Amino acid sequence: MAAGVVIVGVGALGSHLVLWARNWPARIKIVDYDRVEQKNLLAQFHTRMGLGKNKAQALQQAMQGMFGTRLEAVPHRLSEDNAEVLLGGGDLVVDCTDNAATRRVIQVSVRRLGLPCVHGALSADGGFARVVWDELFVVDEEGSEGAATCENGEALAFFALAAAHLAGAVQRFLATGERRSCQITPTTVTRIA
Repeated sequence: MAAGVVIVGVGALGSHLVLWARNWPARIKIVDYDRVEQKNLLAQFHTRMGLGKNKAQALQQAMQGMFGTRLEAVPHRLSEDNAEVLLGGGDLVVDCTDNAATRRVIQVSVRRLGLPCVHGALSADGGFARVVWDELFVVDEEGSEGAATCENGEALAFFALAAAHLAGAVQRFLATGERRSCQITPTTVTRIA
């Protein structure tokens, strides 16, 4: 039976990761409570047809229509109350969230469940990214209120690059069990484990 991969967060990083995931030999569940807004279309792999829809459901529909890829969409916010249920059916959790509180919930839950987890992270300005396996991951706090976000399209190519490295880490894990972490800038990829 194919491995189960749970991707939490399908915004700038997670939506592009799902695009690369279409060839994974895995059952894929995507979890996101947010809705597709006009501003998301510049930096995320969402379409105008998804405007106003839940991000997980819109991406599920787009992937089915474009590639025939079947995804399970969970249109709910991950919280302490539901994390173990939403993450527990997977063999691997991929964290593509953009806030410290949710990252902490994911980290506590995967450790309690004994699940492997890889965390993907983008800097708000699109100049730095990380792909870090849970045993090396330290949750960092977000920047100040009103800081730059991943909403404009200026860093779109970098978001896709970061998602490709995250997808490669997941593919490597699914094939061999190897856990490889790295830091990514627009000009350099540095392996950190």
